[in-house]
Amino acid sequence: MSGFVDKPEPRHVPGLVHLHTGKVRDLYQNAAGELVMVASDRTSAYDWVLPTEIPDKGRILTQLSLWWFDLLKDLVPGHVISTDVPEGAPAEWAGRTMVCRSLRMVPVECVARGYLTGSGLTEYEKDRTVCGLGLPEGLVDGSELPGPIFTPATKAPVGEHDENVSYEEVAHQIGVETAARLRQATLAVYTRARDIARSRGLILADTKFEFGYDDQRNLVIADEVLTPDSSRYWPADQWQPGRPQTSFDKQFIRDWLTSDASGWDRASEQPPPPLPPEIVEQSRARYVEAYERLTGGSWN
Repeated sequence: MSGFVDKPEPRHVPGLVHLHTGKVRDLYQNAAGELVMVASDRTSAYDWVLPTEIPDKGRILTQLSLWWFDLLKDLVPGHVISTDVPEGAPAEWAGRTMVCRSLRMVPVECVARGYLTGSGLTEYEKDRTVCGLGLPEGLVDGSELPGPIFTPATKAPVGEHDENVSYEEVAHQIGVETAARLRQATLAVYTRARDIARSRGLILADTKFEFGYDDQRNLVIADEVLTPDSSRYWPADQWQPGRPQTSFDKQFIRDWLTSDASGWDRASEQPPPPLPPEIVEQSRARYVEAYERLTGGSWN
């Protein structure tokens, strides 16, 4: 059992139709058929959407995504049309809203890995592969891979695990041509972002993208991109393979939830507890620091 601890009611906005409430984003459609994505301050871990919000998180994710979309547009166009808040929408939507093209989404999580950790490490320790790709002996938690790899996953509903799959399985499901385009785009974007992050003292260990096709069959990058929610960022000066790395992603929250301090048994069917104020503030500070280190700007 998993999902939302307390699923929020969608906001009613004149002229918008509510389509979906996701882990972080609420999705609407306007009269022109465009998608209106609103990033909330919700956070999730272990397939649960937690009962505690992280202040400013949705705005930080949105502004960081917009910054990355602009830097990547020569590689793959982004889906954002504007950041105008729809008329009649609540004031708190400002800074966290993206009006986007409606795409035919490809049902694949496009994951790029440059370093070994997470579910990739678990598979590697079992049989020296990640998504069926053979890797050399001797790698440990945090090791840099010989080169970036494309390790796709099937996209799961809220409350269920995305499942790592082989490239061959993806090609079988969506076609050889589309699979090849996804792999090429994923690795090109990851490589660009990795180099930009490195120049700012950060390691982009891995990340995931979502792509869709527009009416002209152009491949377009969608949803969020290269935020701490979809990517693992590590401070380069603290990188030390062989142990868990200091991270700007949700690992900080996951670690608290599985600690004795939380009192939560992940194996139970009970929802996780609220986050204490100090965990909330430290989590917010990590999102802010990631934004400021990447963009070189000041948050607020």
